[in-house]
Amino acid sequence: MSRIAYVNGRYLPHGAATVHIEDRGYQFADGVYEVIAVRGGGLIDGEWHMERLQRSLSELQIAMPMSAAALYVVLRETVRRNRVSTGIVYLQVSRGVARRDHPFPNPAVRPALVVTARRTVPVAAKIIDEGISVISQPDIRWQRCDIKAIALLPNVLVKQAARSQGAFEAWQVDSAGFVTEGGSTNAWIINNEGALVTRPPENAILNGITRRRLIALAKSQGIKVEERAFSLAEAKSAREAFLTSTTAFVTPVVQIDDSTLGNGRPGSQTLELRRLYADFMAEMAS
Repeated sequence: MSRIAYVNGRYLPHGAATVHIEDRGYQFADGVYEVIAVRGGGLIDGEWHMERLQRSLSELQIAMPMSAAALYVVLRETVRRNRVSTGIVYLQVSRGVARRDHPFPNPAVRPALVVTARRTVPVAAKIIDEGISVISQPDIRWQRCDIKAIALLPNVLVKQAARSQGAFEAWQVDSAGFVTEGGSTNAWIINNEGALVTRPPENAILNGITRRRLIALAKSQGIKVEERAFSLAEAKSAREAFLTSTTAFVTPVVQIDDSTLGNGRPGSQTLELRRLYADFMAEMAS
C-alpha cells in the first residue's frame, strides 16, 4: 500500500506529494514541526504536542495553518489512511511560499502544512537489555532550542558523529561544561540519592513531551525530580542515566564517552521508569 501524505489541503500518494521550490521551509528552514506517537491509532499526549506547536509558531510569528480542532482531524485522517496502529505522525508548518527574501513576506502568505504517518517497531529488546552508549559533543546550536524548528543541521552533525563512533546518541555540552540534551532526545541522570535530574525547560533545550510526561509520572509515584543543569562530569559519575523521546521512550544509557556507568548494565530504576511509561502508553491506547 502506498503511503499517503497531506500537503496543503490534499491527501496524496507519497510519490506525488511535493512542495513549492520557494517554500520558506525549503529555502530558510523557516518553520516548525512535531512528531507524535501513535498507539491503537490514537495520538499520545496530542494536546501537549498541539500546545507546543502553537507556542513554537507564535515565537516565530507564523500563523496556525488552521484551527487546532481542524488540524486534529487532518492528523487522525492521515493516520487512518496509512493504517497506522503503532507508529508516528509527523507534521511540519512553514511560513509559506514567497519570493526569496530574508524578511517575512509582506503581506503575509498562507502557512504551508505537510503531514505524514508511518508505522514503527519498538526499540530492540537488545538495546533495552544491554543499554546504549552516548558520546559528548560541543553544543553549537542557536539560543532558541525551546522552539521546535526544522533547522536541524547541528543536530544532524552530532547524530552523525555518534553513528560514526558506534554510539546511539550524542549528548551536547555547553561552553560551561553542562549537558543540554541529545541530538534528538532529552538527557537524564539518576544521582546517588535516587533523584531524577534533567535540564530545566529553558531556551537551551526542547521541552520534550516524553520528558514532560515522565516527570508527571515520576512525581505521581513519589520519585524526586530535580530540574537543573548537570555537568558532563556529574553525568559520568551518576548511578544511572537514560534518555527520552517520542520514538525512544525511556532508553537506558550505560556508557558516556569512555566512562562506564555503574556495572555497565541498565539500572533498575531506569527500567522501572520505562515500565511506568509503557504502562501509561498502553492505558492511553486502550
